[in-house]
Amino acid sequence: MSRPPAPLPPGLLDGRASAPPVMRPRRLRLLGVRTGIPGGIYLALALLGLAVPVLLWTLAAVSGADPVFMPGPDKVWAQAQAWWDDGLLGDAGISTFRVVAGWGLSALIALPLGLLIGTWRAVQAMLEPLTDFIRYMPAVAFVPLVMVWVGIDESAKVAVIFIGTFFQMVLMVAEDVRRVPMAQIEAAQTMGATRWEVVEKVIVPSAKPALLDTLRVTMGWAWTYLVVAELVASSSGLGYAILKAQRFLQTDKIFAGILIIGLIGLLIDQLFRLAHRKSFPWLYGRH
Repeated sequence: MSRPPAPLPPGLLDGRASAPPVMRPRRLRLLGVRTGIPGGIYLALALLGLAVPVLLWTLAAVSGADPVFMPGPDKVWAQAQAWWDDGLLGDAGISTFRVVAGWGLSALIALPLGLLIGTWRAVQAMLEPLTDFIRYMPAVAFVPLVMVWVGIDESAKVAVIFIGTFFQMVLMVAEDVRRVPMAQIEAAQTMGATRWEVVEKVIVPSAKPALLDTLRVTMGWAWTYLVVAELVASSSGLGYAILKAQRFLQTDKIFAGILIIGLIGLLIDQLFRLAHRKSFPWLYGRH
């Protein structure tokens, strides 16, 4: 008795099985979840995001608004040029020094302290509630005390920025350290690593990318305290110029000062992002 023939593969009769697969062109997904986009498109979108607010600002200025309250971009640009001739570079330099000094002093103390809080629960129990308590106190409320304790020279401005950034930075560093997977720590302990070797060779290297991001974010916070810091008997700086312009209702100079602070902050932020990419290229892959 002969065996029945084997059944044909599905689709062979209608020609589908023998037809080569259709290669569909890869479509660019601008709204894909965490998918990369070409650098040119990224730059175009970034410029568009900056241009739209300027366009809306221009339309608001030319729509009949009082220039005292809503100066147009042309008036702000003219004021910035006049300010440049009147010492804008010096004001920007001294303000940048104050911010970087206050932020740097915060980082110098907050990094090791946050590492201790995030690594040992006993240190966390002793210091984290106190840090949480102080960080909700507004930095501007410390200005009178800073003037009494430190004086009214440059150290007072640095102290105000330090107070505004230090306590948040401590808690963020501690949280970055706590995010290090426990499996890595246990693996190092299994291989005989001591406590300090675990900290030095496991926790710190694993937390470095997050720590650099924390430093970038807190640098932005430090700039937000600049105007408050320059309330303390200042005679120079971008914040001082903004406060002085407020007294004389020079809104075009207020706009110029705010935009200049934003540009300096944007430049610093991009430098941090570049440092992050250069230091940890494996986090970015092909994107």
